[in-house]
Amino acid sequence: MSASGPGPEPAPATRTNRFEDFFADGSYIALKNHLYNYRLRRRAVNQCLLGREEGRVLEVGSGLSPIMRAPGRVVYSELSFQALKTLRGILPGGLFVAADAGHLPFKPGAFGQVVCSEVLEHIPDDRLAIGEMAAALRRGGELVMTFPHRRGYFALDDRFVSHLRRYELPEMEARLREAGLEPVEVRKVLGPLEKVTMILAVWAARCLGRGKPQGGEGEPQAPACQRRGLWKVVVPVFGVLNGLFCLPLWLDARIVPRCLAAVLLIRSVKP
Repeated sequence: MSASGPGPEPAPATRTNRFEDFFADGSYIALKNHLYNYRLRRRAVNQCLLGREEGRVLEVGSGLSPIMRAPGRVVYSELSFQALKTLRGILPGGLFVAADAGHLPFKPGAFGQVVCSEVLEHIPDDRLAIGEMAAALRRGGELVMTFPHRRGYFALDDRFVSHLRRYELPEMEARLREAGLEPVEVRKVLGPLEKVTMILAVWAARCLGRGKPQGGEGEPQAPACQRRGLWKVVVPVFGVLNGLFCLPLWLDARIVPRCLAAVLLIRSVKP
């Protein structure tokens, strides 16, 4: 899923969801749920909402790794039907709605909280999406979002995951106020160390991918670690390493000034 960023934005009609290829891949799901930046975003959002949970929650753009893990009270909304189909098997008992963030099919004021983490940067008309989320909130309800911060940080890792833009904080606050929401809290989630890590990871992935032999037509290739019978070892090791890496990243975000943060969380209220 996924309006001012570097370079021209492609027309919505020509955009494809590059993550569709991963949504049915169990290996992708296993690794994604261990990833350090997902863990830290999830921790930040849940801490922000701690003690203020009230009524039903809408998570917009949940993908396969939702931030909220309370299927009895959360409605998971995602553009990809394939992602929701897979997620339904992971979180039985949840409510799942395939919908574009710019056209949410909910009654006005249906939710007490809306969560949207790392989604807006993928959406061509982000103002429309914010307006839809604001409309879905009841009076006094809260919208909690995380977003990639600082336009100057836009680099190859952003292009790799199809980001259309990064945001400056005043820009995001202005968008929220345009939608009738009042920003009340800003938290640092990730600092520049995470940005450097992502750039290096994408660069390494591209280098390793060069010259990789392709399977013949009609011969799908399993992940290399599965073909070698190492998958049961790879996932736990990946999880441990990412868990350990969370500490320096958390410290980095606490130490650096907010103006240098790579990811910010903003909580806003509907007056």
